[in-house]
Amino acid sequence: MGRKLDHNGHSRSSRAGPGIRSGIATPAKPATPAIIEVAINGVTTKAANPNVPRSPDEVIADAVACLEGGAAIVHSHSDVVGVPGAAAAARYLEAYRPILAARPDALLYPTVNFGGSAEDSCAHLEPLKAAGAIRIGVLDPGSVNLGPVGDDGVPRAPGVVYANSFATIHHQVDECHRLGLGPSVAIYEPGFLQTALAFWRAGRMPTGAMIKFYFCGPNGYLGGAGPGAAFGLPPTEKALDAYLELLGECDLPWSVAVFGGDLLAAPVAGLALERGGHLHIGLEDYGGSRRPTNAELLEEAVLLCDKVGRPPASSAEAASILRLP
Repeated sequence: MGRKLDHNGHSRSSRAGPGIRSGIATPAKPATPAIIEVAINGVTTKAANPNVPRSPDEVIADAVACLEGGAAIVHSHSDVVGVPGAAAAARYLEAYRPILAARPDALLYPTVNFGGSAEDSCAHLEPLKAAGAIRIGVLDPGSVNLGPVGDDGVPRAPGVVYANSFATIHHQVDECHRLGLGPSVAIYEPGFLQTALAFWRAGRMPTGAMIKFYFCGPNGYLGGAGPGAAFGLPPTEKALDAYLELLGECDLPWSVAVFGGDLLAAPVAGLALERGGHLHIGLEDYGGSRRPTNAELLEEAVLLCDKVGRPPASSAEAASILRLP
């Protein structure tokens, strides 16, 4: 900020304060809407929370309710896994077509297609895109150990290695480019972000990307009913600062989530909104003491956005913020 001397020789700012110019009030800049994404199911079971939607009919009802309640993006997993890409896409479309009939501007996207090669992991994206069902793709730029904790307090064997080699990462990036999908960039560990930023600095990150910081709560991911093995960083201000330091000059939109915990009870939720970030909530992530519905979590997120002064973005506004193709 430049400095000038007033007529008494005292230093004063050459830039007027917010909403003030030459003593004349000007309208305040509108607050940037906050994108609320609801990950409605993931690997959460009915035993863990009977409110989690699993069948296509349940996904339809839950997704439409969330979109009408203030969510801009809905992320879901299919209840059919380990099948070829066309079959996986067909199952997703059983839910996605009715959702889009009710909410044509809805932003929906699936998870990776598990159980095969790098090519198999993205094989469902092309038929979903061809059907006009998705504008968002998937990019998981790293690998991480996940699983429960045993009675002795250490991670229980064998656990799961969610592995994404550089070959897989390149394929996911290439598919998002080819299909014109904005990647949802999952950040489980700081190394995931380092890899994502390498693509961004090289000019190879597909248009429409969003960085998603997945902090670890007490139940982790795949922890089941008990504690989960810790991964990545905890949902604290210092951890958020660390991620934002790594993000540096990268101008991609970003959001925060807490896997195996309660984002809306963690300090990073409000801090993210205050710093220009967005929210990723839902029963895929939730690992608190309650058994909420997605709609209840969404209502809490909307209230927090209102408190901070960031109105929830519509799907159309989110598409503009993300610069989706």
